[in-house]
Amino acid sequence: MIRWWPPFGLAAMVLLGGAVRHGTTPIDTWFGHLGRELGPRRAVFLWFTEPWLVACVLLAVIVVAMYRRQWWFAAAAAAIPPVAVLLAQVLKRVFVRYKGTGLAYPSGHTTFLVATLCLLVVAAGFALWAVAAATVLAALGMFGQAITHHYFTDTVGAALLATSLATVAVVALDRCQPRCDVRHKP
Repeated sequence: MIRWWPPFGLAAMVLLGGAVRHGTTPIDTWFGHLGRELGPRRAVFLWFTEPWLVACVLLAVIVVAMYRRQWWFAAAAAAIPPVAVLLAQVLKRVFVRYKGTGLAYPSGHTTFLVATLCLLVVAAGFALWAVAAATVLAALGMFGQAITHHYFTDTVGAALLATSLATVAVVALDRCQPRCDVRHKP
């Protein structure tokens, strides 16, 4: 199942980008109104996508992987988020969707957050607490961007992109667990 996600996730991201390229959707408008109603209080939600905080989480994931001598995973963890953000920047120029004066689709901040959280989940061995924490943190980060700098659909596109790229790394590194046998001990 996990091996099928990257092509589906990327296809969904491209289709969504094409669909929202020239305007907003009702859900984008709803989040925009909510952001205006929250006023300056909405800035609190931007902490979840603050680049230096996300980078600290990513650094912790890399350090844990190196401590465990998981060199390939450490390298993937160091590479995937920057590659995902770079790809998001390229895709912004492909989709050319603006919010205000800036290119918006897909959200780079959300891409960085979600890619990093995916790697955190992998580093934690897909533990339930890690999946739950990553889901909540990603949702809060997406919410923060959707009520401030981006449309909600920009954050959804970013999540699709980031999860697809993180899954590619997991599948590529999954040599010792054929068919997702999580009880397998290397």
